[in-house]
Amino acid sequence: MKVGNIVFEKGLFLAPMAGVSDVGFRSVCSDFGAEGCFSEMLSCRAMLHNPSKTVLMTIVEPNEKIKIGQIFGHEPEIMAKAVRNPLLDKYDIIDINMGCPAPKVVKNGEGCALMSNVCLAEKIIKACVENTKRPVSVKFRLGKDKDISLEFGKMCQEAGASFVTLHARTLEQGYSGKANYDAIAKLSQSLEIPVIGNGDVVDKQSYNRMLTTGASAVMIGRGAQGKPWIFQEVLGQTFDGDKYKVIEKHLTILRKYYNEDWLKLYMRKHFLWYTSDLKFAAEARLKLATTQNLDESMEILKQLLK
Repeated sequence: MKVGNIVFEKGLFLAPMAGVSDVGFRSVCSDFGAEGCFSEMLSCRAMLHNPSKTVLMTIVEPNEKIKIGQIFGHEPEIMAKAVRNPLLDKYDIIDINMGCPAPKVVKNGEGCALMSNVCLAEKIIKACVENTKRPVSVKFRLGKDKDISLEFGKMCQEAGASFVTLHARTLEQGYSGKANYDAIAKLSQSLEIPVIGNGDVVDKQSYNRMLTTGASAVMIGRGAQGKPWIFQEVLGQTFDGDKYKVIEKHLTILRKYYNEDWLKLYMRKHFLWYTSDLKFAAEARLKLATTQNLDESMEILKQLLK
């Protein structure tokens, strides 16, 4: 897959996941073969009025291969200013979120709500494209309650998007049910720009199934939670490394930027994801979910993962 002068040899992307795709997690996913890593959703309005809130979310690590900053909003003029913001200078590609199903985002007319306002969505894409020399992409869903992804994808292409990502579920589905791979195939066959397929890729079998859609690349989201080595595994390579060292690197990176009080709460979900496949570990995992000390958590993990 080629976007401008950027070449993706493996075509593997880490999805933008709010509260998950932190700089440490992106770094370890990059170690295992994620070529393009999306930031968490970055509020265009926050960048304008409260940039300090966004600074930590825009930190990147040197080993991140192709850096993609995902922005969201509903005001074309504010989003045009955002793509010119120095906070986004470190990113190779700017992605516009038009697929987030979170109620508070949709209620504000952002995320997937924009699929119900195609004229506004088009203005936003054009405003962003006209205000940066970098490629601009769009991530969206099938639609609110029915599949309009083909029409919406064509609009994105005509508005100047360099590629699109389709999470093949509707807004109403949220993250339930099965992703509609037929819709990804139809979109891939119909657009001239690359299409990234997203949804339900959790192992090599589902990865291979996604490839049958003809998508130019594959995005992995929830399948990578607690399993950043999935990028290596879908390419047929067995992970036989030290899981503890992977978690240790994840935490070490975050400790450079965040305070311990925040991290001890934030990392609980990651610790539980990292140990979700361990049998007979209920008591230890309960301790991971309640401990107030990160060093204690790491000691529990070290014993669990021996």
